[in-house]
Amino acid sequence: MQPTLLILAAGMASRYGSLKQIQEFGPSGETIIDYSIYDAISAGFGKIVFIIRENFAADFKEIFEPKLKGRVAVDYVYQEMDAFVGDHAVPADRTKPWGTAHAILCAKKAINEPFAVINADDFYGTDAFVKMADFLNNECKPDVYSVVGYELGKTISEHGSVSRGVCEVSDGNLAAINERTKIYPENGQIVYEEADGSKHPLAANTPVSMNFWGFHPSVFELSQGLFNEFLDKNGNNPKSEFFITIVADEFTRRKIGQVKVIPTSAKWFGVTYKEDAPGVQASLSALVENGEYPDNLWK
Repeated sequence: MQPTLLILAAGMASRYGSLKQIQEFGPSGETIIDYSIYDAISAGFGKIVFIIRENFAADFKEIFEPKLKGRVAVDYVYQEMDAFVGDHAVPADRTKPWGTAHAILCAKKAINEPFAVINADDFYGTDAFVKMADFLNNECKPDVYSVVGYELGKTISEHGSVSRGVCEVSDGNLAAINERTKIYPENGQIVYEEADGSKHPLAANTPVSMNFWGFHPSVFELSQGLFNEFLDKNGNNPKSEFFITIVADEFTRRKIGQVKVIPTSAKWFGVTYKEDAPGVQASLSALVENGEYPDNLWK
């Protein structure tokens, strides 16, 4: 059974204002999602599952179905705030979904095979998809998950600070992951800044998570239990979020299994700031010119 790619896109409407305005970066109008799907198909993924909101489903399908028809199986899952909350009440003033791990949970009925998870608006690179497909096909088990570890220096924006999940690795496995919400280059080195203003250096080759995970379907049952615990503690906070990192941390901390860190030399890029857009376009143009991608992905 070929692995599935789950694409987290439920927040896209709020970021872009309208799905009709998804930014085109490739030479033939391709979006960043197009490149991820192209890489996934090339690496042997057999199905694409989009996590979206039902209120923009029609617009979303209009954009992607003509491109993907006949190329790969496609399914859609809706992340709505009342999904999987059980007896917990959704705060009246909550305006956003419950976070990335809740999004995965919403895909429970659509996925029965090992699968990868990515963000919709990040470029991950061919190498990462090839290595993840190999993991899902040959190593993924109920007690073995994975995350792609990017080199921090290849994920920094020149236009402001970024948030990254900084990985501590032991014997090739994830020992801990720490969310650093303010990382930036300063005086020739990379630092992260704490809430009190203190700064700490980070090596450029430090592995960081860019939300490219590999899971066995056993993660759904685990996530359901952890989400219930999360709601007991944080359900009344309208800004609280149930992140994938929470699931990964508890998976290892409770000794349920291990998360393999898959190293990649690929350069990640995305649009953290609007000023990043020209750099993304230039990077894709260079990859096309070097022959890594055709000048029209879906021709």
